[in-house]
Order: sequence, then structure tokens, then C-alpha cells
Amino acid sequence: MVVVGLVLLVGLVNGSPASPAHQAHAARGRAYDLLTQDFWLRHVAVIGDSYTTGTDEGGQGPKAWPARAWQTLAQRGVRVEAEVAAEGRAGYAVPGDGGSIFEDLTARAVKPDDALVVFFGSRNDQGVDPGLLAEKARDTFLMARRFAPTATFLVIGPPWPTADVPASVLQIRDVLNAGARAAGAAFVDPIGDRWFVDRPDLIGVDGVHPNDAGHEYLADKIAPLIRMQLSR
Repeated sequence: MVVVGLVLLVGLVNGSPASPAHQAHAARGRAYDLLTQDFWLRHVAVIGDSYTTGTDEGGQGPKAWPARAWQTLAQRGVRVEAEVAAEGRAGYAVPGDGGSIFEDLTARAVKPDDALVVFFGSRNDQGVDPGLLAEKARDTFLMARRFAPTATFLVIGPPWPTADVPASVLQIRDVLNAGARAAGAAFVDPIGDRWFVDRPDLIGVDGVHPNDAGHEYLADKIAPLIRMQLSR
């Protein structure tokens, strides 16, 4: 009888299904793990021009596309902590209002734990020699890679508010496309994708910069792109 009792006891310990309390605890653990994964904090750097800073036409403070994009991503379970370095009139080769080019803004914003670096623009590089622009873009991407070795890169070319895009802006787009591919970055072409074409309601009275609705539109365009890159 003692031997039989021991066998039964061993069977209960090793082979019996988990108690309801144990199952509930395991379920809570799995739910916690999923919640932790979904709400893991991602560090993102954004480099841009006046389309990112916002202007008197719209997109200032919480109405700027980055702020709206972070809200959208949070609603979908992607928590972002971002460093945005943007300057009006800045480009990869052309200094902005504060004297910075994109390389300077990259040095200011990009950190070692960044999961993603986003570059947006810039139409401000019109008139720059294509060879010089390619060199400045390459230097910018190389710096970002040194600062954030494990980050993915998303390069968004310059947008244009109408279908009549100047050849100089198309040239900027093409140079940045080549540079992004050489750097292993994803490239998005707002011109080819006709982001603002036939949407004058999204552009301010200056005919250049997005208004508040335009920044909301940009957030709707860019948030899924960021989410896609963060999921890689």
C-alpha cells in the first residue's frame, strides 16, 4: 500500500493538470508579456525642416505631424519617445534659420539606443550641386549610423504641394533616393506618391507649408511608415 501511495503521489505531482489558480496565474503572466511587448518604449530621432517644425501656417506644438504621429502610434500599442531636431530652411547642404544643416541636426538628435532615425526633406536643397548634395547626404547617414549602430533609417524625400514639380526638386528626390539605398535605408517618395496633389485645402495661404489639416494628413501618412520600420 505504501508503494502504491507513492506512485499515485508522484503521478499527481508530475502528471496532473495545473490547478485553476496556477492556470490563472500563467494566463496573467502571458497577458503581461504581451502587454509589455506591445507597449515597449521605442526611441526615435526625427531630422527635418519647416515641414516638421511647423510654421505660422500651421503645425506648431502639439499640432505638428510628429506629435500627432506619436499619439496615433500610442493608440495602436506603439509607445515612442522621440527627439525631433528640425530647422526652417534647412537641408542636407543648405543651412537653416539657425545655421544648421541636416548633419548638424543629426548630431543633436540621434542617440545610441534609437530604434529608428527619420529624415524628412528637403526642398531647401534646390540649387545645390548634385554631387555635393550626394556627399552631404552620405555624410549625414554615416554619422547617424555611427551614433545609432542598430537603428533602421527611414528617408522621406521632399514633398511638393502641386503636380508641377520643378526639375531641381525632382533631382533632389533622385539623389536622396540613391543615397538612402546606399545607406540601407527605406526611401519614401511623397512626390511620386502625390501626397499633396489636388489637396490645396492642406496647404497654407503661402502656397508652400502645410496648415494644421496638412500636418494631420502628414501624420496619417508617416505614422504607418514609422510603425512598419519599428516592426522590422
